[in-house]
Amino acid sequence: MSKRILLIGGNFSPEPTGIGKYNGEMMKWLAENGYDCTVITSYPYYPEWKVQPPYDKKKNWYTKEKEGNLTVYRCPQYVPAKPTGKTRIMLDFSFAVSAFFRLLTLLPRKKYDVVITVVPPFHLGLLAVIYKKLRGAKVFYHIQDMQIEAARDLKMISSPKLINILFKLERYIFRQADMVGSISDGMMKKIQEKAKKEIFFFPNWVDVNKFHPIEERLLLKTEYGFAATDKIVLYSGAIGEKQGLESILLAAQALKEDRHLKFLICGSGPYKERLVAQAQEMQLENVIFFPLQPFERFNHFLNMADVHLVIQKANASDLVMPSKLTTILAVGGLALITANSGTSLHDLVSTHNMGILVDAENQQALNEGILRSVNGDVRAIAGNGRAYAENYLSVSRIMGRFEEHVVVG
Repeated sequence: MSKRILLIGGNFSPEPTGIGKYNGEMMKWLAENGYDCTVITSYPYYPEWKVQPPYDKKKNWYTKEKEGNLTVYRCPQYVPAKPTGKTRIMLDFSFAVSAFFRLLTLLPRKKYDVVITVVPPFHLGLLAVIYKKLRGAKVFYHIQDMQIEAARDLKMISSPKLINILFKLERYIFRQADMVGSISDGMMKKIQEKAKKEIFFFPNWVDVNKFHPIEERLLLKTEYGFAATDKIVLYSGAIGEKQGLESILLAAQALKEDRHLKFLICGSGPYKERLVAQAQEMQLENVIFFPLQPFERFNHFLNMADVHLVIQKANASDLVMPSKLTTILAVGGLALITANSGTSLHDLVSTHNMGILVDAENQQALNEGILRSVNGDVRAIAGNGRAYAENYLSVSRIMGRFEEHVVVG
């Protein structure tokens, strides 16, 4: 008889990016490999920060979806149009409350063997602990983003008393969890210091068959309105405050004399309107904004770019491993990454020589890195990225190891 697995997570498929993407792919893989899978989640809202069609008609109530071995329960939650520290807390709290009531309905039913919670939001681990206490399931607590530290360092929460309370709750969850996992060496070391237990390495993955290099990249540019001779510097992903994306506009301003250099910002998020307005004020004709691209065309879209920007602020560079980097590497793209020496991201990229690294929040270094990327011979670096994706980021390899150690073990 196959094991039963329950995921409690605030983000899930069909969200195209971030944690929702990985949660959806994880549970789909487990269901396709014979496990009886259930998900308690919210309605898809990220990265647009509004519930997406057709779910927007159901967002105020509980619903159930079932396909094969996968059952998805969606719960209502508050979604702020313009997220701030306070409204993000309200979002996380509202989902935790509605998920708690859904969990109560599952308690009398057939027992789940493994309960998975994914951070953020960190306090969903409390729901997994409740189920463990009442039904004896194994708890896997997986950390994609060190949420409390990020909220503190980015000044999203300014109260030291509240931060201390959150850390105490987190320590309780660590003690109760049977296994704790995370996505990078640097994060694992920091979590191990807090959790006082071994941390399971569970990195983000990519489908190296769906995302792959395309030979005729120059022709792809014309499909999106560019000249074949243009050099495309692309940022694709969520547009939020922790990335420091204003630096792209400053780079475009500094390098505007090169008429063939185009800066393309693709995605959505709460700070996109601010960036668009700032670009207009700066009269940047070399900056173009695109909406999120459809999944079926995303491999073509990424292959078009000459340079892929992975930008983070200095105080976030060892707390978050950018999920967008896995796809960039898979398509054989050249990643230009802002990460300071000594961070896990910097160590990983430099060890495998699979990207160009510049200091975070150093505008001059970013400008010089862009020029090096578009003018230098960087084919070997891009090739190293594709090789790393094939060898270490394949979804089948990562999920196979997860199945062995977390589900079966």
